[in-house]
Formats: sequence, structure tokens, C-alpha cells
Amino acid sequence: MTIKFIRKAVKDDVSKIMEIIQKAKKILADENIPQWQSGYPDLKVIEDDINKGYAYVLIVGTSIAGVATLLQEEEPNYCRIYAGKWAHKEKAEKYVSIHRIAIDADYSGEHLSDFFFSNILTIAYQLGFRQIRIDTHAANKRMQHIVGKIGFSYSGVVYMHGNSKDKRNAYQLFLTD
Repeated sequence: MTIKFIRKAVKDDVSKIMEIIQKAKKILADENIPQWQSGYPDLKVIEDDINKGYAYVLIVGTSIAGVATLLQEEEPNYCRIYAGKWAHKEKAEKYVSIHRIAIDADYSGEHLSDFFFSNILTIAYQLGFRQIRIDTHAANKRMQHIVGKIGFSYSGVVYMHGNSKDKRNAYQLFLTD
């Protein structure tokens, strides 16, 4: 069995992370999904994630196979939600957001997203968060399937940076003590 684990990303991981992001952008483009097609996420965003300690990498064997950001501050794009609402639960008012998650296309078919998400949720819990939020483009059926399978509930629609042309489906998950 090949060892699999996640760890915080470090500066030496940047080139491999950007390679994974570029492959993900191509897959999205090939599927006519406009998400990540305007230059985002770029090198500066990834470096900021690493510098803040928010970026994590999935390791398979000795290679980086995935990347995700666990944003541990308020997500400005989530301040307004349309066609739905965020659920609220006692002791779970603060939340963490999962962003910029991608698995290297070379690992397609290995079902690593389940493992990666499970570990990201564990880290969120260990950090004291009981509410997790995520968004994805309405055309990104693959990500919608994954978040639904994991247990996220659809909450409504958010717009990136107030841009009415950049509509995302928003999801929420609560972890129990």
C-alpha cells in the first residue's frame, strides 16, 4: 500500500502546486467550465496561502498529488448569499472555507478526493472549526458530486467579488463534537 497523508505546504512546493493548478485549469477549460479561467489562482495567491499557513498538500508516496487552502478567516464572497441562506448552529458561528482544491490529473481515478477532504475536515476540526463552507461553479458537476457525497448541504448562490457573471453554488457542512 502506498502511503498517503497531508501536510502544510511550504515554499519549496510552489512549482508543483502551480503545475497541479495549471492541469486543473485545463481540465475545467476542456469541460467548458469558466471557473479558474481568468488567471486565478495565480502564483501570488498560492504564495499568500502558504505564507499564512492556510495551504495544504496531499502526499502520495513521495509526491505531491493535490493542493487545498483552508481559509481560516472570513470569506468576503460569503457575506451575501442569494437564493438560499447559511444555516446557523450554536457553537459553530465561526467557519473555515475550503478553496483552491485540486488533485493532480496524473492521479485521476484513484479516488483521492475522499481521502483529501476527510483529512482537511479533520484539520479544520482540530483547529476548532465546526462549520465548513465551500463553493464551486454551477457547471462544475464533478465538484458538486464530491461535496454532496462528503455531506455538504447546498446553501445558495454567492458571487465572486460581486460579479454577477461569476456565480457559484455555495455549500456548508457542520462537524459535531
